[in-house]
Amino acid sequence: MSGPVENMIQAGVPAAVVEKPILESIAVSKHFQSEAGFLQRKKPPVQAVNEVSLAVRRGETLALVGESGSGKSTLGRVLLNLLKPTAGDVIYEGRNLGNLPADKLRQVRRDLQIIFQDPFASLNPRMSVESIIGEPIWLHRDDSRSARQDKVAELLRTVGLAPEHGSRFPHEFSGGQRQRIGIARALASEPRLILGDEPVSALDVSVQAQVVNLLEDLKHQFGLTLLIVAHGLAVIRHMSDRVAVMYLGEIVELAPVNALFETPFHPYTQALMAAVPVSHPDLRRPRPLLGGDMPSPSKPPSGCRFHTRCPHAKALCREVKPVFETVEPGRQVACHFWREIANAGAGSLIVPAPSAAYSQRLNLFKSHQALSLESQP
Repeated sequence: MSGPVENMIQAGVPAAVVEKPILESIAVSKHFQSEAGFLQRKKPPVQAVNEVSLAVRRGETLALVGESGSGKSTLGRVLLNLLKPTAGDVIYEGRNLGNLPADKLRQVRRDLQIIFQDPFASLNPRMSVESIIGEPIWLHRDDSRSARQDKVAELLRTVGLAPEHGSRFPHEFSGGQRQRIGIARALASEPRLILGDEPVSALDVSVQAQVVNLLEDLKHQFGLTLLIVAHGLAVIRHMSDRVAVMYLGEIVELAPVNALFETPFHPYTQALMAAVPVSHPDLRRPRPLLGGDMPSPSKPPSGCRFHTRCPHAKALCREVKPVFETVEPGRQVACHFWREIANAGAGSLIVPAPSAAYSQRLNLFKSHQALSLESQP
């Protein structure tokens, strides 16, 4: 299967332009300072993102995955300049967003858009759908009112809604329909890159597939670059080209999607893969022991930030921060002992033995299943 780079080269885009990242972070950090109360000590800052370097390729779908609190959404908002980085630089098309004057930054805003996680809170309930979608057109383009109305109607049709829905208000729509309105609003300024901040997590499972397929269609129709923040690994595998795994504000593994799912190198990535539910009892396996909770980002552990929960941790992990090492073309991992773990077999985490009660329930299910098969004609 050809990737986004090959597709764009075949379409006539020069290879030098395609291979250059459209958006890039260089050692970006984002710390939030907690406010101290009266007569209270000043609290250490929350290190939401810590020295992250990441390049988003033109035309690809790059996914950010990790537990809640790992810094995915914060990194996405820093990349779009919705949050100012504490340190480091964000480069868009060769321009440092931190150094741009207000008028130039406004032009960049047109190219970088976001789809918010909550379709209920991200739409102004006092505005009609036509006003919500038409506002970016009014801000970034000098169109007449009738031309703006025609554009809104076209966008509504593009996302699977009827033009007459423009006169309605957000409370008159379902969650999936509201998210389609949010997607139409993101498309209104004709962007080049869209950040989807968990765009389907608040929707029903039946609606999630529709929105995911819509995003895929729009990506190819408009030549978009997508940066997707998500929890659902099934969604990630379906629509992504590359995946960056985040833990406690840092990227611990970056790889093409198929390589990551087939042979995860980092112990944290292996734990995420093993936590995916398996519906068929015969295909289930004991889950890895990933003890404890994620440490506080205001007091991250020394050395490797994952060592407090890693079953492979050694003394070196507690003392020295691992280098984000290139293990093969297009693949990087931050782990001192990824080679030993890979040689032992990908996903070879310490696992608990099945309990007697679990084994008894599984055997009972299998016996009932065998009886039902025998009774069938």
